[in-house]
Amino acid sequence: MILSLYLARRFLTMFLMVFGGFFAVLFLIEMVEQVRRFASADLGFGRTAELALLNVPATLYRILPLIAILSAIGLFLALARSSELVVIRAAGRSALRMLISPILAALALGALAVAVLNPVVAGTSKRYDELSSRYRLGADNVMSVTGEGIWLRQGGDQGQTVIHAERTDGDGTTFQTVSFITFAPESGPVSRIDGGEATLESGSWAIRDAKEWRFAAGANPERGSVRHDLIRIASDLTPDQIRDSFGTPSSIPIWQLPAFIAGLENAGFSARRHNVWLQMELALPLLMAAMVLVAAGFTMRHARSGRTGTMVLLAVVAGFAIFLLRNFAQVLGENGQIPVIAAAWSPPVAALLLALTLVLHLEDG
Repeated sequence: MILSLYLARRFLTMFLMVFGGFFAVLFLIEMVEQVRRFASADLGFGRTAELALLNVPATLYRILPLIAILSAIGLFLALARSSELVVIRAAGRSALRMLISPILAALALGALAVAVLNPVVAGTSKRYDELSSRYRLGADNVMSVTGEGIWLRQGGDQGQTVIHAERTDGDGTTFQTVSFITFAPESGPVSRIDGGEATLESGSWAIRDAKEWRFAAGANPERGSVRHDLIRIASDLTPDQIRDSFGTPSSIPIWQLPAFIAGLENAGFSARRHNVWLQMELALPLLMAAMVLVAAGFTMRHARSGRTGTMVLLAVVAGFAIFLLRNFAQVLGENGQIPVIAAAWSPPVAALLLALTLVLHLEDG
């Protein structure tokens, strides 16, 4: 038990050191990137540092599996150089038993990252998007999905228009049971149009079976209302902008993601991209455990055995290969080429089984 706690503590210490090193390097890189990106905005050091700090957690979170394998490589190299691996084996502890505590520590780190770090990253990413949009020009077009349906906002020369719809088709071009409320730049609402269906065409909304009200001081809007078989409202929105306005799935905390997916599906949008992300987040602890096993398979050997540099290089290459395979499977899953479960769980399970096979092949005790 004492040995297991010792190995787990050593792994956690190494993980924190690697994590801190990556944080410092990425922060400096982000500072340079934010200075370049907002060179014309003249933000100053404080706001630039704030943007960099808000964007670094998302990058760190994406590379957690790579941090895990580098930490495991550092752990096993340190144990080999101090001859602790020899002592542990001489005490009758097999390699598999010795690996239990680092693997459990990696699983715990993965679960903690999903449960705690994921919402933090979602919050910082959302705040970064808000600030960067504000510092550039401001975002006029906004979309959200709630239990009451779909809400959009578009800007134009005539002011802001708020759009509400109960449901849409899968590609976000046709909306059912819609309302368009237009607000003047310096006053309140000036008109409202309700329709049975609205289709987003090139440069305009085509609203069918519509009723229009005009709001003016001292006038009765209902008395002056007009019915239209078809009416058009200018718009600079595109279907791609509507779909992209949801943001990336990573900007939604994992605890809120199931409800958001249900809202998307009820509104008629495809939630496949978010489903893939949810399953990949749930598989993250298993992937981090697989990374520890991969590192063990290549580097858990005595330092006098030679070829240490080659084995470390092979471990790093294997870790990057698994990381890229995971990203490739994510793309296939989002495009519907493979099932969601296969896209999320196949890479970590395959990596775990292959690494376990390698460890068993090299195990001599």
